Amino acid sequence: QVQLVESGGGLVQPGGSLRLSCAASGSLFNFNAYNMAWYRQAPGKQREWVATITRGGSTNYADSVKGRFTVSRDNAKNTVYLQMNNLKPEDTAVYYCKTSWGADAYWGQGTQVTVSS
Repeated sequence: QVQLVESGGGLVQPGGSLRLSCAASGSLFNFNAYNMAWYRQAPGKQREWVATITRGGSTNYADSVKGRFTVSRDNAKNTVYLQMNNLKPEDTAVYYCKTSWGADAYWGQGTQVTVSS
């Protein structure tokens, strides 16, 4: 089993920044071996993929956040981060951390990000 706990959400003005964290844990869990991803779900919309960082450190981003968001990981702390800059009202959503291994997928409980003046 893998447990994921997100933190760092909050209320921010347009143009502002936030850094989300996702701490991973579990018995026999080797964080270094897992690809990690961030998703988000806005009110009334489907959950959408935001960014991925592979176990090797390669990153990919959704077009809507490219150039503004940066995903990173600290393997020593079993933590993945999402640095969000130049936030826009349309970035308002619950942000989730996800990982998977084979057919098993693991999600965190989510952290709310609200971008509003």
